[in-house]
Amino acid sequence: MNNQQTPPRLQGMTAPLTTDRTARHAQIPGGLYTPVVVIFVSLLLISNIGAVKLIAFGPIITDGGAFLFPLVYITGDVLAEVYGLRAARRAIFLGFTMAVLAALTFLLVQFSPPAADWPHQEAFEAVLGFVPRIVLASMAGYLVGQLLNAYVLVLIKQRTGEAHLWARLIGSTAVGEFADTLVFCTIAFYGIITGAQFWTYVAFGYFYKTALEVVLLPITYRVVAYVKRREPTYVV
Repeated sequence: MNNQQTPPRLQGMTAPLTTDRTARHAQIPGGLYTPVVVIFVSLLLISNIGAVKLIAFGPIITDGGAFLFPLVYITGDVLAEVYGLRAARRAIFLGFTMAVLAALTFLLVQFSPPAADWPHQEAFEAVLGFVPRIVLASMAGYLVGQLLNAYVLVLIKQRTGEAHLWARLIGSTAVGEFADTLVFCTIAFYGIITGAQFWTYVAFGYFYKTALEVVLLPITYRVVAYVKRREPTYVV
């Protein structure tokens, strides 16, 4: 019988010491939800920055966000169609959070004292210094537009099932883009663009984005079908 007592310095340390040196990692979830959300948020952030520049094509005025922002809606359609309203809403709020973070970061950089040999402070303020107003406009329009877009798409799908995907894509975009464009243009550029020019800007932005959805419909069909096939839990 072992009568040796535990040394005082080891009393209370009766749990065995682990010798497992195995490196452990969490598993990456299957499916494509995470990559689609990353693309969705990235397109939103790039569009917000591009939107600080007004662009004129003859008498038509738009902003730099027009190049990529319609793809935000297409990606949002994929999220709502494949993953449902709850998952789409989570991605929408994630995009909102990251856009606010980007705006606050640019604001912090703008007000930070520039280095003595860096002569571009005024240029930075003239371009990215305008981003907070753009982001406010974009986020207000984005939240209203994207939430309406997802809600309308899911509502139509509840009535049509898997049939008539084109009706869901176009119908949801027509509603969402109208709300988004009107809110964004009003907050971002009302007072900078006035009168008939302002309403031309609103009308062109809305019809352009909606028309692009129609033009890209065959591609959207293929993307939706591809994502559905890659999701093991999606049952047709």
